[in-house]
Amino acid sequence: MRVEGMDCGACALKIENALMRLPGVSDINVNYGTGMLILNHDADRTSRQIIEYKIRDLGYTPRPAAAEDATPTRFGEQEDRPWWETRKGRLVLVTAGLLAVAFGVAWVAPSLSFYAYLVAAIAGLVPIARRAHAGAMSGTPFSIETLMSVAAAGAIVIGAAEEAAVVIFLFAVGELLENVAAGRARAGIKALIGLVPRVAQIEQGGEVREVPAEQLRVGDVAVVRPGDRVPSDGEILEGLSELDEAPVTGESVPVSKTVGASVYAGSINGNGTLRISITKTAADNTIARIIHMVEDAQASKAPTARFIDKFAVYYTPASMAAAALIIMVPPLLFGADWGTWIYRGLATLLIACPCALVISTPAAIASGLAAGARRGLLVKGGAALETLGKITAVAFDKTGTLTVGKPQVTDVVAIESDEDEVLASAAAVEQGSSHPLGLAIIAAARARGLSIPQTFGGASAVPGKAVVARLRDGFVSVGSPRHAAEFNLLPDAFKDQVQRLEGDGKTVVIVAMKDRALGLIALRDEPRPDAAAGIGQLRALCLHTIMLTGDNRRAGQAVASALGIDVRAELLPDAKLDAIAELKAHGPVAMVGDGINDAPALAASSVGIAMGGGTDVALETADAALLSNRVSGVAELVGLARTTLSNIWQNIFIALGLKAVFLVTTLLGISSLWMAILADTGATVLVTANALRLLRFRPATAASPGESA
Repeated sequence: MRVEGMDCGACALKIENALMRLPGVSDINVNYGTGMLILNHDADRTSRQIIEYKIRDLGYTPRPAAAEDATPTRFGEQEDRPWWETRKGRLVLVTAGLLAVAFGVAWVAPSLSFYAYLVAAIAGLVPIARRAHAGAMSGTPFSIETLMSVAAAGAIVIGAAEEAAVVIFLFAVGELLENVAAGRARAGIKALIGLVPRVAQIEQGGEVREVPAEQLRVGDVAVVRPGDRVPSDGEILEGLSELDEAPVTGESVPVSKTVGASVYAGSINGNGTLRISITKTAADNTIARIIHMVEDAQASKAPTARFIDKFAVYYTPASMAAAALIIMVPPLLFGADWGTWIYRGLATLLIACPCALVISTPAAIASGLAAGARRGLLVKGGAALETLGKITAVAFDKTGTLTVGKPQVTDVVAIESDEDEVLASAAAVEQGSSHPLGLAIIAAARARGLSIPQTFGGASAVPGKAVVARLRDGFVSVGSPRHAAEFNLLPDAFKDQVQRLEGDGKTVVIVAMKDRALGLIALRDEPRPDAAAGIGQLRALCLHTIMLTGDNRRAGQAVASALGIDVRAELLPDAKLDAIAELKAHGPVAMVGDGINDAPALAASSVGIAMGGGTDVALETADAALLSNRVSGVAELVGLARTTLSNIWQNIFIALGLKAVFLVTTLLGISSLWMAILADTGATVLVTANALRLLRFRPATAASPGESA
C-alpha cells in the first residue's frame, strides 16, 4: 500500500517498529522515498484494517496502491494531492486559524489572552501527543513527537501558553515543509515516467491502430512518426532516423539508427518514420527498470545514514536527560529560579529535535540518485554512491570498455594491385564468415562501395592460419603473417611494414593469390572517441587510472599509449583479481567493464561500474551503470558522488551548527521557545533545500574534489 506523510527515514522506522509488533506480520519494507509499504501478513491473525489503523494512529495516511499487478513504476501510482488536503497540511491550517483567533482575542480582551492561546495550544498538541503515545506504545518512545509534546505541555504548565501555541504551529509548518520537499525529490524521478507516451500506434490486420501503451506486448509492431516518442523498448524493422535518447542515456546528441538497432522507451524520433518490433512490455522497459532500480537504491541506506540513525537512537534520550539536568541542577545546587530554568530546559528539548540531522544524509542521497538517473548515471544505493566519492583509482577493461569492441580496418597496403582490389578480394573470401576480423573486412569493403567478387564452391579454413576461397582468377587466401612466411608469400620489403603495424597494436592479415601476395590489411579495435578525454578528466580529479587486459602486451600498450593510461596486459582472470586487490590496498577502487566477462573483477572492486547503452546487463550487473556508454561518464559519476558527499557534510554541519548556536543562546537566556523550534524547523528546511540543489547537478569533471553543484 501507499503511505502518505513520510518524509524521512525516521518516519519509516516508526512504521516498521509498530508493524513488527503485530502478530502474523513479516518481511516489512517501508520505503519513504517512494511512499510505499510492502509486507507479508496472515489475515487470520492481523487484518489489513488493523494494519491501516496502526499506520493512521502514527499520523500517516495509508491508501491502497493504484494496482497490485505489474505496473510501469510505483512512482506513477502516487496521486498528486494539494498540501492542504494532507493530514499535515490540515494541522497547519487548524493551528494557524486558532493562533490567529487567539491573537485577535488578545488584542480585544487581553485578560482572556492566556485562555485563547491555551485553547490553540491544546488543539494543536492533542494530535501530536496522540502520535507520540502511539509511537511509544509501538516501540519508538523517543520520537520527535515525544520531544515536542513534553516541551509544549511544559510550556503550558509554566504559563507560557502563547509560546506553546506558536511552537506547535511552527512545528506543524516544519513537518509540512519536510513533506513537500520529499515530494520534490520524488518528482525528480517521477518525471521520467511522464516521458513515455500513454498511447502507441501499432499495426493490426493491415491497419494502424491506437492502443494504450501498457497494452503493448512483445512482438507487436509499432509505427513511430517523426516527433513521436518511442512507446516501449524495441528493435527497428524498417526505417532510418535520428533519435534523441537523452531521457534514458543523458546523451544530448541525437543518435542515428536504422534496421536492427535497439531503441528505448521515451526516445524522441527525429526525421523518419520507423517500424519497431516491441521487445519489452511497459512494465519492463528501460525507463521503468531505471525507476525501479532508483526506488530500491533509495530504500538502501548509505553508511553515513546508518551511522546517523544509530546515533539518533541514543541522541534523543540523551537530549531529554540533558534537558532534565538543565532544569534541576541550577535551582537545586545554586538556588536559581525554577521557572527560568524550566523554560530553558524546555527550549533545549526543542533545539534537540533531530529532524534535520536524521534527514541530512537520505535527502542528499535521494537527490543525488535522482540527478544521476536523469543523466544516465545509475547507482545502486547510497553505499555505492558514498564509496564512489572516496575512490583513489579507476581500473578499466580494454575491449568494449576503452575500445569500441569491434575491430576496424585501419590500413590497406597494395603490393601487386590497388587497395580496392585487395580489400574486395579479401571480402569475397570472408563472405559468410562470423569471425570479427572477417566481418570487419566485409564492412570496410561495403563502406567503400566496392563490388565483392563471387566465390566458387565457398571458403575453406586452415585453422589458426588462413581462409581460402576460389575466385574467378584463382584461389585467394586471407591469412596470418606466419602463414605467409611458411609459403614465402611476402616480399622482404614488406616484412618490416608488418612488424611496424603489429607494433602499433594492429592485427595484420596477408591477402595472397596462388603463390604471391596481393597486399596487407591491418585491423585494430580502436579506442572510443571520448576515451582519451574521459581518462584526462579522471586524472584532473586526481585519480590513478590503469587498464587491465587479457590482450597481448603490444596491443594493450598501443591503446594505453594513445589514451595516456597505465596498463597491465596478458592478465588471466585470476591475475585481474590480484591486480584489483593490489590497488585496493591503497584505497577504494572502481572497476569499469562491459558487465559480462568482467563480472569477477567488477565484484572484487570497491565499486563495479558497467558500461552499456541501457542493456539488461548494464542495469543489473555491478554497483553502477553508464547508460550513455561513454568513458567520460565515469568522471561524471565520480563528480556526482563527490558533490553528494560534500552536500551530506554541509547538511550535517548545518544541522549540528545551528543547534550548537541556539543551545548556547538558550542557556544564556537569549533564545525563547519559539526561536528554539524555529531553529530546528529552519535547520530542516535549509538541509532539505541544500539537498535539492543536487537535482540541478551538472558535470564539472575537472572540478576539485568536494566541489558542490
